[in-house]
Amino acid sequence: MKRTITHLADGRELIYFDRRDDADRSAIDRRMLDPRPVASELRYDPLTEEWIAIAGHRQTRTFQPTGTASECPLCPSSDTRSSEIPAHDYDVVVFENRFPSFSGNFGTYSEVGGLSEVRPGAGRCEVVCFTSEHSSSFSRLSTDQVELVMEAWADRTAELSGIEGVEQVFCFENRGEEIGITLAHPHGQIYGYPYVTPRTKLQLAAAKRYSKGNLFADVLAAERAEGTRVVAANELWTAFVPAAARWPYEVHIYPHRQVPDLAALSEAERSAFAPLYTSVLRAFDDLFGVVMPYISAWHQAPVRQDRELAYLHLELFSIRRAPGKLKYLAGSESAMGAFVNDVLPEEAARMIRSQVDHYQISY
Repeated sequence: MKRTITHLADGRELIYFDRRDDADRSAIDRRMLDPRPVASELRYDPLTEEWIAIAGHRQTRTFQPTGTASECPLCPSSDTRSSEIPAHDYDVVVFENRFPSFSGNFGTYSEVGGLSEVRPGAGRCEVVCFTSEHSSSFSRLSTDQVELVMEAWADRTAELSGIEGVEQVFCFENRGEEIGITLAHPHGQIYGYPYVTPRTKLQLAAAKRYSKGNLFADVLAAERAEGTRVVAANELWTAFVPAAARWPYEVHIYPHRQVPDLAALSEAERSAFAPLYTSVLRAFDDLFGVVMPYISAWHQAPVRQDRELAYLHLELFSIRRAPGKLKYLAGSESAMGAFVNDVLPEEAARMIRSQVDHYQISY
């Protein structure tokens, strides 16, 4: 793998990840760009003990261009048009988000009164372009391409973990208009949060209270032993629908070895992940014969605390519950955080498993 660092016209960092050592990455960004926005502000909610990012500059971010490569800011540049990627081709690219939720470009922050503390939204937000092919998707990537994406995730996890003030690194993909994507090109994002996220806090608190071993490892072992909800597995990874799934179609994917983050995965684990994951994504699309909107979220250990408790895993879920029907987060879910799932997890697992192909079950 070749890793090349360059910069865009407004100073943002861009990193090429190439399979070829002779890839030419000398192209420069010739655009005239506005100055980078100042970082968001964080406001503390004393009732939930959570930090909320207020990022008004994100209102101006690019929203649903025509959908063609000629208008896409994530496609390679050409002789007649400059995009976010100056090169005329690329394998995988990571760059700082032009409209970040968190950054190191601080402004002036004033107290707002009440019981809410205010502080800068320190951190970093990056965009990961999985492929230069505008009409592709993660499910259609080759095994080599998925491994290169994983190299980029691991590289960025290690780099962002070293930034002062970053407490957790989150790699994720939003896919589908129903999810709320603003760009159709196959891409994901990486957030370097200045705090440990609420869901991670809940999971790690449960793991601390668990006295029989590692909670995550025991959940994995129990699902593998029971088997009903396992949808795919190989010698190093298992994908299963959780018994208490919140979403109509939800799959968790665990390595068989406890590691804190993507950077700690072995080469063999990265290679084994690719075919299993893409088979599950293809199964999602095959369920109803239409593109399945989804969120794919890597749960990694916090940078500085509870790393011995955490267990790297991916949570994949869709809001589609049937052809033409979506699961909306209405009163119970949005107001109370109390989920009601419309699909029996065992039935969801049966349907997904029936569509998964090109893998060897070994559990």
